[in-house]
Amino acid sequence: MKELANPQICQVSGNKLNYFREGQGETVLLVHGITTYSFIWAEIFHLLKSDFDVIAVDLPGCGDSEKSVVVDYSLKHQSELLKEFIDALNIQKVHFVGHDLGGGIAQIFTVNYPESIISSTFINTVAYDFWPVQPIIAMRTPIIRQLAMATLDLGMFKLIVQRGVFHKEKITSELMNYFFKPMLNKAGRKAFLHFAACLDNKNLTEIAGLLKKIRTPVLIVRGDADVYLGSNISAKLHSEISTSKLVIIPDAGHFIQLDEPEKLAHILQQFIKEKSYAA
Repeated sequence: MKELANPQICQVSGNKLNYFREGQGETVLLVHGITTYSFIWAEIFHLLKSDFDVIAVDLPGCGDSEKSVVVDYSLKHQSELLKEFIDALNIQKVHFVGHDLGGGIAQIFTVNYPESIISSTFINTVAYDFWPVQPIIAMRTPIIRQLAMATLDLGMFKLIVQRGVFHKEKITSELMNYFFKPMLNKAGRKAFLHFAACLDNKNLTEIAGLLKKIRTPVLIVRGDADVYLGSNISAKLHSEISTSKLVIIPDAGHFIQLDEPEKLAHILQQFIKEKSYAA
């Protein structure tokens, strides 16, 4: 598996954000979901950097970013922090690409900061009130959180990954080490559980009516073998966002970046180039 090299740090409202940046051109911001961090984008990152200025960021509480358990990790606040992040980097507009919860953050960002958006891509995304899903719901229960704090292990994460990957042969010990890296210490486990506890689908239901008013280009990508998030999510988003395009990849699960990186990168390249404001 390719790695992301030369990490950088940006301070945003007192939060240390870890990120990777390479390439030139319009900025593509890659935002992960829960249970992952920037590593999930590694293949995509390297495939896009020859055409774009690509940034893969670790959300607060994830990867190598700061892991405070007093900071609000809700999707709404994460979107606010990412606006501060791109402002701190002097970036005016981005192609926002979000996966899973990152897709939910992308929806909020697109609605609230349209002046900062060239295009938005939602990949196997949460939306409306169709989430959270198991095992995240359980993690929001105090007793389960305490139990999970003591028992989070590689075996549990492997089950999550196995269900979320279509091409099972891609689940290697190296891949699992990437997934589990933030859980190797107590601070990482606490941050993960705090992230889960902060999730509230009201952050997305309150903007549901505003999605219809989006005028910037939107790409919706679904790995059709996703067992965590149903096809009704992408279908509803596509029906309500008039500027959207829906692409379905049959042989990909929830972690589509692992299942079909070349296919996903090609889809993103074509869409972004078509919607480029510099074209």
